[in-house]
Amino acid sequence: MATNSSKLNIPIFSSLPLIILAVYSSGSPATESREFSVKEATIEDLQLAFKQNQLTSRQLVEMYIREIGRLNPLLRGVIEVNPDAINQADKADQERKAKAPRSQLGLHGIPILVKDNIATKDKMNTTAGSFALLGSVVPRDAFVVTKLLEAGAIILGKASMSEWAHFRTFESPNGWCARTGQGKNPYVLSADPCGSSSGSAISVAANMVAVSLGTDTDASILCPSGSNSVVGIKPTVGLISRDGVIPVSPRLDTVGPISKTVADTVYVLDAIVGFDAKDEATREASKYIPPGGYKQFLKPHGLQGKRLGIVRNLGSNFTISSEVTEAFEHHVRTLRQQGAILLDNFEINNLEAILNSIANGETLAILAAEFKQALNAYLQELVTSPVRSLADVIAFNKMFPEL
Repeated sequence: MATNSSKLNIPIFSSLPLIILAVYSSGSPATESREFSVKEATIEDLQLAFKQNQLTSRQLVEMYIREIGRLNPLLRGVIEVNPDAINQADKADQERKAKAPRSQLGLHGIPILVKDNIATKDKMNTTAGSFALLGSVVPRDAFVVTKLLEAGAIILGKASMSEWAHFRTFESPNGWCARTGQGKNPYVLSADPCGSSSGSAISVAANMVAVSLGTDTDASILCPSGSNSVVGIKPTVGLISRDGVIPVSPRLDTVGPISKTVADTVYVLDAIVGFDAKDEATREASKYIPPGGYKQFLKPHGLQGKRLGIVRNLGSNFTISSEVTEAFEHHVRTLRQQGAILLDNFEINNLEAILNSIANGETLAILAAEFKQALNAYLQELVTSPVRSLADVIAFNKMFPEL
C-alpha cells in the first residue's frame, strides 16, 4: 500500500561510472576488445550481447552484485542477494552454449529481483521486510517465481519494501522496513521513494538490476515507479496468481513487473500471467489473456487512433506542483503528436465518492479485516515460522521494539 506525494526527480547519476566489460572475441588479438555497458541496458540489449558473445549471464550477475555492493549501502533497495544466483547464471550459459530450446526465450539468463513478500523456496528469506519472519520456511516457490524460472530467468535476490506492505504502521515513511532501514530515491536522496514496492523500483532506477517484480494493493507498484522514474504495470487482479505472496487484500492484491521500458515490463508480464489452481481469481481473468501474449501490441505507431481520457479534476485531496503539471502537459502533447485521440477533461463517474471512501477510512477498514484473515492463512501454511498469526506478529513487535 502506498501513500502518495509528488516530487520532482533530479538526476544525480551524471557522475555514475559506466560498468564496462571488455570481451575478447575468439581468435582475435587482445587489443581488439569490444565494450558492453550494463548501465540502462534493456532485456533486448542484454539478449543481443549474449548472442554476440559480448556477455555471459555469469558476468552480468557478477556486475549487478558489484553494483549492489557499491550502491545498496546508501540506497537500501536490496534486502538479500541470492547465494544461488551465480549457479543459475552458469546453468543459463551452458544452455545457451548448447542451444537448448529454453535459451531462445526472452527472459533466459536475465537476472530479476523479486519483492521480499514473494516466496522463494531457496536459501533466501521471505519476510515482507520484517524480522518476525526471519528464518521462516515457505512450502514452495510463489507461482510467479516458478514461471520466471521456467522462462530461464535468474532470481538475483529480494528487493526491500515498506514493511508488511506499509501495514506495520502508517506512521513510518515509505520505503522503510526493519531489515534494511530507509530505502532512498536514487535521483533525490531526500525525496520520497514511495512504496510499498520501493526496493523494486529503486534497484531498477539505480541499475542494480534491469527488471524486478513488485506487488500492488493500492498504488504500491505505480507510485514507486513514478517516484523513481521507471515503468511499472499494475495488472488486473487475477491476471497473475498471488499464490506464495504475503497478502494484504485478496480482492485487491496483484503482482507486476518494474523496469526501465514499457517493452521490458511486457516481456516479464507475458512470462508470469496465466491460470493457477491455487488462486481462484485467475480462473476468470486468464480467459482474457490474448493468444500470443502482450508483446504483439508493442508497435512503434500503436497510439495512432487510440482514444485516451485525460482526467484533470482529481478532487480536493490532491495538490500538484507546477513542475508536475508542466511534465504532465508535456506528455499530453506527446500523446497528441503520436496520433492519439484525447478526450480532455474526462470525468470519471463517482470519482469523489471513491476518493472519499479512502479519505474517511472506509477502504482501510475493509483492508484491515481482510489483512488479518489472509495473513493468518498464509502464516499457518509455512513449513516453519516464528509467528503463526497476526497476533503473534504484534506480540513480536512489542517484545522487540528495536526491530
